[in-house]
Amino acid sequence: MCRTPPSATRWTILVLASVALFGNYYAYDAVAPLADHLQRLLGFTDTQIGTLNAIYSLPNILMVLFGGIIVDRIGTRRATLLFSAICAIGAAVTAATPSFPVMAAGRLIFGLGAESMIVAVTTALGQWFVGRQLGFAFGVNLSIARAGSYAADMSPTWAKVFYDRGWQAPLHLATGLTVLALLAAAAYFLFERAAEGRYHLGRPAAADRVVWSDLWRFDRSFWYVVGLCVTFYSVIFPFRSTFSIKYFQHAHGLSLQEAGTMNGYVFLAAIFATPAFGLLVDKLGRRALFMAVGTLLLFLVFPILAYTQANLWVSTVLVGIAFSLVPAVLWPSVTYLARPSQLGTAYGLLTMLQNIGLTVFNLLAGWLNDRNHAGAENPDGYLPMIWLFGLLSLFGLIFAWLLRQREAGPDGHHLESVTPRSTLEES
Repeated sequence: MCRTPPSATRWTILVLASVALFGNYYAYDAVAPLADHLQRLLGFTDTQIGTLNAIYSLPNILMVLFGGIIVDRIGTRRATLLFSAICAIGAAVTAATPSFPVMAAGRLIFGLGAESMIVAVTTALGQWFVGRQLGFAFGVNLSIARAGSYAADMSPTWAKVFYDRGWQAPLHLATGLTVLALLAAAAYFLFERAAEGRYHLGRPAAADRVVWSDLWRFDRSFWYVVGLCVTFYSVIFPFRSTFSIKYFQHAHGLSLQEAGTMNGYVFLAAIFATPAFGLLVDKLGRRALFMAVGTLLLFLVFPILAYTQANLWVSTVLVGIAFSLVPAVLWPSVTYLARPSQLGTAYGLLTMLQNIGLTVFNLLAGWLNDRNHAGAENPDGYLPMIWLFGLLSLFGLIFAWLLRQREAGPDGHHLESVTPRSTLEES
């Protein structure tokens, strides 16, 4: 039996798992292009619109940690298939009626599957690619997944016929893509099962029991990465995936199609730039430094939006670079900070805390907009939201600096080197 799976096998599995994430990302980002429709046609407030993404994150404050444990117990392929099915059910419920409670329930169900599915796919990549172009593999995975986000932002243009029919048809389209994701997850399940029979994958045996105290035994570098992850994504997703299109329409006078296109350029840039940054990190190391640069660029966006007349291209380019650079470095770095038997749990814990941030700051941003009467007639009402995101970006920069300081010392994992000192070797 061949002990090492060939590159073709590893990359096929990556593509199948990434296509599954394409549908996941599209369905998540389907809310932002619909925000104005939901407000005009269904009378939703900004708080309700923010809730549709916040409630996606709410169950994952706990569920995604259990999802990571489930991944470690039943394996990545079974977990990916299970969570993909939950996503499809949630998307269908979201599109079913104009009732806000039902729509919110659908987003909650979708969230139960979506984040845990991401954990399963991320863990699979860590197992298949550790020591073999890990950064580049993560970059390719994120590129294919973010093509789903880009497609969602561009959907008012390429799927205009759906938007012309009202609020429901675009959500039916999103449901169809979650079904595509389920089919890709099934193909991944079958392909990996066949490959596992032919190759030795070097995966750790499942733990006999869950040792909850192990959750607090990750070292300081891991927790700095957690802090950076929470603050970074608490800016990116509430802004870019919930309110930015509406903000561009009201504060900068763009049409729905123009605002969706402008927002979509961030994801378009990430499709191409994320693998390039992943490959660069594989060659150069300097992981904490790259994360610090990315968070600095994100911080600069919000003073520019708030107090200058700079073309929107400036802020879009800065967000695009940050959104391509930080995730390309952050997610692979976790692989070097956790033992193999705890990799799913580590990603689950990271994503759990990330979802606390997404829940809180989606709701807080929507509340700030409503409290300050933000809208087309009062674009200055968006300023408190803009500064909220600027402050979060600044905290992200602080966490990145603390990570760099520790990794430069003797107690770090040498994340700044090309070949970090991995805890994967310990067990």
